[in-house]
Amino acid sequence: MKLSSLKPGDYLSFYQTYLDYLPDEDLIDLLKTSRDEFLQFLDTLKEADLQHYYAEGKWTVAQVLQHLLDTERIFQYRALCIARNDLTSLPGFDQDAYVPASKANKRSLVSFRVEFELVRNSGISLFESFSDEMLTTQGNANGSNFIPLAAGFITAGHQKHHLILFQERYGL
Repeated sequence: MKLSSLKPGDYLSFYQTYLDYLPDEDLIDLLKTSRDEFLQFLDTLKEADLQHYYAEGKWTVAQVLQHLLDTERIFQYRALCIARNDLTSLPGFDQDAYVPASKANKRSLVSFRVEFELVRNSGISLFESFSDEMLTTQGNANGSNFIPLAAGFITAGHQKHHLILFQERYGL
């Protein structure tokens, strides 16, 4: 299914910023293309880049990478729960609490690359396993209507958002 399959009310309007970065492509193709783009980006980094931040009090590159991994996992979980007709209202999460608890600054570049590829490939497999009906099942996440298809696209758009920030603010 393509990005244009999403309708107002399928996701919290906050996420529109991320979706605006994306072309109107098939979800699986987009997840694969954005995976490859991100792996290429990671291959340009040096170990020392992980500790770089662009302003006092801002996250290091390592912390942003961990944030991307955590967020991707959370959106995969939301998609899985809703696709399986779990009627539980899924909670939001506090990214600012996750980052210091993650100890991301102690991780290696290789560990981030390996984990990103595993997490993304797992997500691709998950979304490939969903029927169109499952992808468009209505659920509730973070206090709003949400469908699994939106979770996949938001994941790709969130990644693109941070790639742009890495370029514009971190100079990477």
